[in-house]
Amino acid sequence: MSNQLLVRRAAVLGAGVMGAQIAAHLTNAGVDTVLFDLAAKEGAPNGIVDKAIANLAKLSPAPLASKALAERLTAANYDTGLELLRDCDLVIEAIAERMDWKQDLYKKIADHVPDHAVLASNTSGLGINKLAEVLPEKLRHRFLGVHFFNPPRYMHLAELIPAKTTDAAVLEGLETFLTTTLGKGVVIAKDTPNFIGNRVGVFSMLAAMHHTEQFGLGFDTVDALTGPAIGRPKSATYRTADVVGLDTMAHVIKTMGDTLPDDPWHQYFKSPKWLTALVEKGALGQKAGAGFYTKKGKDILVLDLKAQDYRVSAGELDADIAALLKEKDPAKKFAALRASTNPQAQFLWAVFRDSFHYSAFHLESIADTARDVDFAMRWGYGWSLGPFETWQAAGWKQVADWIAEDIVAGKAMANAPLPNWVFDGRDGVHNKDGSYSPGRNAQVPRSSNPVYARQRFPDALIGEKFSQGQTVFENDGIRLWADDGDDIAVISFKTKMHTVNDHVLNGIQEAIGIAEKKFKGVVIWQPKEPFSAGADLSGALGLLQAGDLKGFEAMVANFQATSQRIKYSLVPVVAAVRGLALGGGCEFQMHSARSVFALESYIGLVEAGVGLLPAGGGLKEFAVRASEAAGPGGDVFAELKTAFESVAMGKVSTSAFEARELKLARDGDRVVFNAFELLHVAKAQARALAESGYRPPLPARRIQVAGDVGIATFKMMLVNMLEGRFISPHDYEIATRIATVICGGEVDRNALVDEEWLLKLEREHFVALAQMPKTQERIAHMLKTGKPLRN
Repeated sequence: MSNQLLVRRAAVLGAGVMGAQIAAHLTNAGVDTVLFDLAAKEGAPNGIVDKAIANLAKLSPAPLASKALAERLTAANYDTGLELLRDCDLVIEAIAERMDWKQDLYKKIADHVPDHAVLASNTSGLGINKLAEVLPEKLRHRFLGVHFFNPPRYMHLAELIPAKTTDAAVLEGLETFLTTTLGKGVVIAKDTPNFIGNRVGVFSMLAAMHHTEQFGLGFDTVDALTGPAIGRPKSATYRTADVVGLDTMAHVIKTMGDTLPDDPWHQYFKSPKWLTALVEKGALGQKAGAGFYTKKGKDILVLDLKAQDYRVSAGELDADIAALLKEKDPAKKFAALRASTNPQAQFLWAVFRDSFHYSAFHLESIADTARDVDFAMRWGYGWSLGPFETWQAAGWKQVADWIAEDIVAGKAMANAPLPNWVFDGRDGVHNKDGSYSPGRNAQVPRSSNPVYARQRFPDALIGEKFSQGQTVFENDGIRLWADDGDDIAVISFKTKMHTVNDHVLNGIQEAIGIAEKKFKGVVIWQPKEPFSAGADLSGALGLLQAGDLKGFEAMVANFQATSQRIKYSLVPVVAAVRGLALGGGCEFQMHSARSVFALESYIGLVEAGVGLLPAGGGLKEFAVRASEAAGPGGDVFAELKTAFESVAMGKVSTSAFEARELKLARDGDRVVFNAFELLHVAKAQARALAESGYRPPLPARRIQVAGDVGIATFKMMLVNMLEGRFISPHDYEIATRIATVICGGEVDRNALVDEEWLLKLEREHFVALAQMPKTQERIAHMLKTGKPLRN
């Protein structure tokens, strides 16, 4: 058993943007959290914190997984609230990045922190050992640094930085808590300025800025070069700086300059002239409305240094370079970049070269292994591959020789030599035995902390392979597989975006039949997001356009049959959902015995957007649930209202919690914070259901429906929306049909119907809508543009 850090209650000190969001995420995870700040000068003493909590609802992306969670936070101040710390198991300090302020606060709270609690400083680069100096002896072994990345709910990375005095058990306990409870990817860093992520990440931005000038490129061109084209986030270099805030950027660069005087790249640790000029002008980026970019009406403008003014942002990649970057073989791609005389190619080679050089030179001092650097850049900066992985994929030895040549020729940013281990005959830093550690001069396997046993498929580095299990059955749509000796099988889809076509439908039905004979349960899980983007629209449209109405009707009936097969399987079927679960994907999880959701699950029945209604049993399921919730003779209509609005408006949840509020998930469904633990938890749920004597539900034969009165009431709402021009006549048509199905058709209020009746209604209205020209226009538009058409 690992060293568990049992956290019933936590405190966050500092209600600034970062502190408030950390508190929000602790609350998301079900941790009772107290948020502290200074006492307000006037008004209520907790006024500063109250304001910060209210502000959480305004931030985008939302720090809270449900708006209702804001009331669960407790507000406190340092003058009257310190007694509240006595009940806390974890205290995270997140005040401004000033050593003296942080140390003063520690002196103030030290006597109130209980003897078992862990104290962590959320800092992006201050010395942890220096911070620890002011703590009393009894607290030092329970103190360490933790660095959450912004925004803390969404960024996977959390760096843990032990002080010399930190107990190993405290480090392991907090790592376990961050991983499972908060869903983070933890990297353990050494106590060096800016730790790992920001040390390498900010350097790579500085290198891009330096080479922007050197090769005379526009800021928008650099962003086109350093975004998705090379596997980096859309915000690339300068848009990222605008989002972070140019004042913050300048401060981080200055900190590097002040704290790293001996770094061979020190001469570059100062803000370029144009960055300083923007900060002095108050053009601090997104928060000020202008930075490297600004908006004018609908146009996005970019700063042009030569003209000293903004111009319309074009940011085009040279056609040759765009083609070169599409090359699948990294070795060929890097050779072409280095050989090219095109300034865009030279820029990219230079940025890669200097980042590789910097990472290799500093690896031993900042991290234990190359794995830590690669994960820090992936999880904290959104790179698809870390610097060492990129280098290894491009051919380790060849790239190392090129970097060495450039250093000798004076082309690299610094003349420090590459470390000797780079040239010891290796083909890279990651292999099946682990990742290279210069400090230990060995390949080091992944962490043995027991928490990682919950990750069957952890995030894989280049050179790592995880067993894909044994295939039990597969067709063109799905694969049914299991690990050796396991009693729970897994269904994974093989289609693009895991859309649902006939192969998937037939495959699921067959797989469940096999599982009933050979396994105790089944999990539907995809190795990569999304869970499922819904039905394969192009196949459906093809049948319609060919006039094959029989084939089209048969496909809908098969969809429903598959959902029913999931629901009435003799072994529990558990859906393990992360990312998008739209349309049919949502309906499959509605029919499963239980769903397990990753926190970031975006779930919706969005068929109305393509002019259709859900017909994979989703509307039938809402009617069944409403009848069960209302009870005999109860108010079925009241139970349907939320579900109807969710479907008619095509709402998509922004978290698993919100999916419950929209009635797209059940109250008993589990929510998992670490997406890499999803399969583990789903299998555990399936096994628990099986072991506790699972039987499928009995067929629903007496479903009480809202009937004609329900339909009429929904129509009144819709007429008002139509007259107010909030919806189009075709929207009205679709929504009326949704209301008709969900209320059980034109029957008396509280009439009793069975599932077959509701499924038939679904099919009839689905097929009728599908034949309408306006619906076919919507489907064609969605296939062409990926966006819904309002017609």
